[in-house]
Amino acid sequence: MNTTTASPAVMYARIFGVVLTLAGIVGLFVNTDQNVTKSLLGFDVNLTHNFVHLATGVVGLIVGFMVLSAARTYALVFGVVYTVLAVWGLVHGNGFNPFGIFGEINRADHFLHLALGVAGVGAYIASPMATRERANHTM
Repeated sequence: MNTTTASPAVMYARIFGVVLTLAGIVGLFVNTDQNVTKSLLGFDVNLTHNFVHLATGVVGLIVGFMVLSAARTYALVFGVVYTVLAVWGLVHGNGFNPFGIFGEINRADHFLHLALGVAGVGAYIASPMATRERANHTM
């Protein structure tokens, strides 16, 4: 990967790393209760939801600024995970509580997850494979 020009996957990791990390931190000031869901700018949050955003954001920051070679994988993995979560949530509607630990996730969350997911998959597709990846695919 050319480190002088950031690929779409690197930009995805950096931008969403910052956004999710900040959302997780601010969310902790809004709600540290696991059993109660509160609203942050229209998005339902609880303790677990905040930590998930914080963790995925920190991983994005690490990948986007320190481990550039993993940016494409980060974009694909989190893109697929967030897309699946969004579709699952949209099918179930408001009050969706995957795995019983996230608290209620509302429609705003579903569309945010969909945007995160589609952007991640798009960044993966738009980013060129690293030289090592191309070599492995030609063997």
